[in-house]
Amino acid sequence: MEEKVELSRQQKKSKDTKERIFQAAKRILKKKGYEELSIKNICEEAGVSNGSFYHHFKTKDDLLSYYIEDQPQIDPGLLDLPDSAEEAKYTIIQVYLNYVNYCEELGVDFMSGYYNSRNQALNPAIRTERRYPIVTVQVYVEKAMAAGVIALNVGIEEFTTDIRMIVIGNVFEWCLRKGETDFQGNMSRSLGKYLDSTVEGK
Repeated sequence: MEEKVELSRQQKKSKDTKERIFQAAKRILKKKGYEELSIKNICEEAGVSNGSFYHHFKTKDDLLSYYIEDQPQIDPGLLDLPDSAEEAKYTIIQVYLNYVNYCEELGVDFMSGYYNSRNQALNPAIRTERRYPIVTVQVYVEKAMAAGVIALNVGIEEFTTDIRMIVIGNVFEWCLRKGETDFQGNMSRSLGKYLDSTVEGK
């Protein structure tokens, strides 16, 4: 019994350290901006060693993925079982408009630094946790399919990959144009067209 309590304490300590690193990065980003965000600065701000950082995060980009995904949560009620294919499509678009809002809050400079081809934290093949919001969408769609409300004319993996690429394309376009695009409108329109072509009512 004693051993289990000790393990639990160790897990809590590890979780607390990870959160301290994460919060330190958030403070640096807010006070000094993306250019000042280095592992050295993060460790100093958090009061942890480099070794402790690498125990919890593989790279700075891996840490930033937690920051990106710390967006305001979608109202759980919105993710209830839909009544129709139209409602399902509306909900999926709302999940990503929520993401658009968060990107706009973080700002073009930050997002431009994060969304680059060297950032392997964007690669779903090597991500094992917190791939929000695509996991949220996949679970929602699978639930609606199992209930017989909707059907897809593509496989679920192809569906989620396509959506992820549409979203990344919209973010890149917004970054390339220094925020001078209708980010919300473009995201809604491109996702809507794709969903109209893949999601069917039953």
